[in-house]
Amino acid sequence: MTSISFSMASSSSRLILSSFVGDCRIQSCPSLYFRFGYKPGTRDMSIQLSRTLCGVTDFLFNKRKSNGFSSKNLKRLGPGKVSPRLPVPDHIPKPPYVKSRQLPGINGGPEVHDEEGMKCMRESGKLAAKVLEYAGTLVQPGTTTDEIDKAVHQMIIDRGAYPSPLGYGGFPKSVCTSVNECICHGIPDSRALEDGDIINIDVTVYLNGYHGDTSATFFCGNVEEEAKQLVEVTRECLYKAISVCGPGVEFKKIGQTIHDYADKFRFGVVRQFVGHGVGRVFHSDPVILHYRNNDRGRMVLGQTFTIEPMLTLGSINPIMWNDNWTVVTEDGSLSAQFEHTLLITENGAEILTQC
Repeated sequence: MTSISFSMASSSSRLILSSFVGDCRIQSCPSLYFRFGYKPGTRDMSIQLSRTLCGVTDFLFNKRKSNGFSSKNLKRLGPGKVSPRLPVPDHIPKPPYVKSRQLPGINGGPEVHDEEGMKCMRESGKLAAKVLEYAGTLVQPGTTTDEIDKAVHQMIIDRGAYPSPLGYGGFPKSVCTSVNECICHGIPDSRALEDGDIINIDVTVYLNGYHGDTSATFFCGNVEEEAKQLVEVTRECLYKAISVCGPGVEFKKIGQTIHDYADKFRFGVVRQFVGHGVGRVFHSDPVILHYRNNDRGRMVLGQTFTIEPMLTLGSINPIMWNDNWTVVTEDGSLSAQFEHTLLITENGAEILTQC
């Protein structure tokens, strides 16, 4: 599930939100302190400066169109009917946040594991990968995202795990399905997939007390070449970023790698939603920025976190629907995302969410 969300309020203060929160463009967001008890410091000022400089890069290189997006005559998304929340058997262990509709606080420390923790992370990651692979086989014209959610939900509980998104801050479904211009956190509903759509499916499972988090973007039927390129470049961005990871490596290399590669194709890099630590808790430190930044943090042996770049054909500005979850591009341009959970090892980074 998408990480932690960065947003700019009208007062120009920087906010960090759980990526499973929204912010309407992203407006009317409660302050970071009141939401999570977190006070930004000088590190955040340097990130903000790098973000401003990134805006100059976007103006010069990325595919921004003043007259809106016009690549393909796809119909703009609209909300469908959301079915009732699916039950989970009582015997399946559930994460603590399920009992509350309030968003959990962000864990202030990184997820660093001993041998037993690594074993559990590998198991949860492997299950998440298998579920995502299965979900991808369901993508075809005429299938509703609600049907995908039901199938994913059943597969997860059949294996004794809990679908992490379900009940997270009140999220009503077991998986996120983000179609076309939806950047992230799309709620599965009655809308049927259409020929030419692209869809990101974001799967997180909670198994034996550990979360495994992954996502991929799939083609539905015959997809235009520009959309195919966006999806492929986004996938390549993820793997290029993974290749630079290892003990002692600065986290800013991830954002630099992704942004540099996306710029070659003039694709936009979404800023407001980022990667995150993951393990016993769903979202924890570190915050993984997918764009150029000055973060001085470094990776440590045994640490787990996600990388999950989101690229767009047009505007990188997000707008949130009234459901307080679904985030779409401002101009209706297509967006793609890929995500893996990683474990930092002596040899670099082990992908835990790979079949």
